[in-house]
Amino acid sequence: MTHPTMSINDQQQHLLRRLPGVDHLILLAQDDPVLRFVPKTIMVRSIRETLEELRRRILSAPQTIDEDHLAQSFLLEQVSQKAASLQASNLQRTINATGVVIHTNLGRSCLAQAAVSHMAGIAGRYSNLEFNLEEGRRGSRYSAVEELLCELSGAEAAMAVNNNAAAVLLCLETLARGKAVVVSRGELVEIGGSFRIPDVMAKSGAVLKEVGTTNRTHLRDYQNAISTDTGLLLKVHTSNFSIVGFTAAVSLRDLAALGRQFNLPVMEDLGSGNFIDLTQYGLAAEPTVQDSVSAGADVITFSGDKLLGGPQAGLIVGRRDILERVKANPLTRALRIDKLTLAALEATLRLYRDEAQAIAQIPTLRMLLTQRSEIEGRAAMLADGLRRLEDDRLTVALHDLPSRAGGGSLPLLELPSCCVSVSLAGHSANRLESALRAGRPPIIGRIENDLLIMDPRTLHEEELEIIVRAFGEILKLLTD
Repeated sequence: MTHPTMSINDQQQHLLRRLPGVDHLILLAQDDPVLRFVPKTIMVRSIRETLEELRRRILSAPQTIDEDHLAQSFLLEQVSQKAASLQASNLQRTINATGVVIHTNLGRSCLAQAAVSHMAGIAGRYSNLEFNLEEGRRGSRYSAVEELLCELSGAEAAMAVNNNAAAVLLCLETLARGKAVVVSRGELVEIGGSFRIPDVMAKSGAVLKEVGTTNRTHLRDYQNAISTDTGLLLKVHTSNFSIVGFTAAVSLRDLAALGRQFNLPVMEDLGSGNFIDLTQYGLAAEPTVQDSVSAGADVITFSGDKLLGGPQAGLIVGRRDILERVKANPLTRALRIDKLTLAALEATLRLYRDEAQAIAQIPTLRMLLTQRSEIEGRAAMLADGLRRLEDDRLTVALHDLPSRAGGGSLPLLELPSCCVSVSLAGHSANRLESALRAGRPPIIGRIENDLLIMDPRTLHEEELEIIVRAFGEILKLLTD
C-alpha cells in the first residue's frame, strides 16, 4: 500500500507516476513467452485497456492499490488475461440445463452427428453447390434438397431459404403483392423477436384482410371476404400459442376446396415443420407437412431448425407451377441459404427416410421422446456427483418438474422430468446462476422458488461431470 500519511491526492499522483508507458510494456511483451505470439493489434489493445483500468482504479480508490499491482510481472499477467479474453470466440458452446429442448436463445435445435459430419466435409473443400455433375453445366442449389423434401412430403416441388419468416415473405411477395390476403384474425401470430405476420405481410406488399374473430372463424367468413382484389387465402398454424374454450377454425382441407372454387392459391404457414406423427409417441398432436400437402394446400412454409431438428432454414413445398414462380422471384437470391446450411439440411432430411433412425439420431426428437425413467437416472448421477463435493453449504435435491419443447412448438406440452435443485447457504440462486454462466463452458440453468434448477433432459451424459467440476470451482470462490 502507499504511505498511510499521504493525502488521497498525493497517493494518486504517486501511483500514476509509477505506471509504465505503453511502449515500455510493448517491449516487455515481445520477450514474454505467451504474449510474443499474440497479434500486435491485440497486444497493444490489451496493454492500453489494462493500464486504463488501473488508472481509473487509482483515481477512484487509490487506497486499494498495492505495490504488487504495479510490478511488471503482475501487469504482464493482466495483459495476458486481457489478450486471451479478446481472442476468445464470441459464439461459444454452452451447456443447456434449462430443460427447454428447442431453446431459441441457445441455438435452437442441436444437429445430428450426420449433419455435422456432412457440413464439415463440405466446408473445407469445393462442392457441386451449383454445378450439375451429370450434364457438366451450371445447376441449381435447390437440387441438393428438393428431391428429398418432395419424397418426404409428397409435394411436387420444393426449395429452401434462410428461415421461415423469409419463406413467408417470399411466397407472399410472389403470389399476392398488391393484392388482398385473407387470414383468420385468430392466426395473426407474433413469432420470436417481435416479428408479426401482419408486419411480414406489409413488407411483402400484400394487403391484409382479417376475417372472423380471435376465437372463432368460419368458412363463410373467408368466402364473404373474397373479391376481385383477393390474391391468396392464408392459414397460419398457431404453433407458439393455443386458444382453448369456445373456439372454431376452418380446416385446411375446407379452405383448399374454397380456394379451388374461386381459383385462388391457398398457403399454409406451418411455423415449426414436422414429418413425424408425434401422437404415436404420447406427445400432443402437431400437423405434419405430409398432412398439409394431402389436405390440398398449394404452398406450405415451415422451419428447418425447430421440431425438424435441422439447421436454420425456411422450407417451401407445394405445386410445381407455384414453386417455379417463387424461385424466379429476384428476392430469392437475397434470401438463399449457403452451402453449409444445405449440407446440414440434406443430411438431416436423409435421416427422416427411416423414422426410427431419425428419432435415434436427431437430438431434438431424441430429447423430446426421452422417458422420465432415463432422465431420473441422469438426475441421480448429477446429484450424487454434487454431493461428493462434500460441502456442507450445498443442498441438493431431486424434484418432479416439467420440461418444455420450446422454440414456439407444442406450447401446452409439459414433458415429465426429474430435475436437480441446488442451493448454497449464504448465496442466492441468482448468484449461483451468474457464476455458472460465467464459466467455460457457460452452464445455463433456470431459477424457481430461489432454487437453481437443472433439468437433465437437455444434458448430454458427459456434461454431468462438467457441471460437477464447475460447482467445485464455484465453492472455492464463493466463501461466506
